[in-house]
Amino acid sequence: MAKIIIFSGAGISAESGISTFRDSDGLWENNKIEDICMAGCLDWNYQETIDFYDNRREDIEKKEANYAHKELKKFVEKYPHDVKLITQNIDNMFEKAGCKDVLHLHGFLPEILCESCEFKDNIGYEKLQEAYNACPECHNKLRPNVVFFGEAAPKYEELYSELNDCEVFVVIGTSGNVINTDMFLSRAIKLSILNNLEPSDAINDELYSKVLYKKATEAIDEIIVDIESFLEGN
Repeated sequence: MAKIIIFSGAGISAESGISTFRDSDGLWENNKIEDICMAGCLDWNYQETIDFYDNRREDIEKKEANYAHKELKKFVEKYPHDVKLITQNIDNMFEKAGCKDVLHLHGFLPEILCESCEFKDNIGYEKLQEAYNACPECHNKLRPNVVFFGEAAPKYEELYSELNDCEVFVVIGTSGNVINTDMFLSRAIKLSILNNLEPSDAINDELYSKVLYKKATEAIDEIIVDIESFLEGN
């Protein structure tokens, strides 16, 4: 298990030009969250939901990993047995930076899966219904491999497993509204760093060893220096 967890949210990808559902512009502008990312929307709003995620898949093809993603990739390579990248993001910016073995808690946009069996495939930036008409194994409907609000998130089990040995917990670019990161700050964690663009009502920044309110690309060098200083002293 990882000694160091880097836990990221939408803020780290925002600098790559990827909009979040909290933004008032971009891909979310003409869609209600309850129509395209709530449990059950595939039952009554299937085509519109599929089209929306096709558009999101097309959008990330044009986006590039930013400085924060790239520096974290170098950091993981330097300490491959000590660091775990965990993200709430469904984009592939970490992968574009060259990162391997990223834990995507809420799914991975380039992937599709069957609603009925265990079939899953990475279709890259293709439209779902151009890649497959139906599941090739059981012929049932396919969907984006994304966890909608109200659905179970099976990867959370892996998150909690990684936290067992965590000594350094770094939060980058998350409001805490979906996952309250404060609850992960156990006594075993010796260094905790919070990096957001601005304060959030959902996060108690007084609980963290260090707080950096600035863009992830501006904070990442300082974050890495602090972690390495911790490692050298332990």
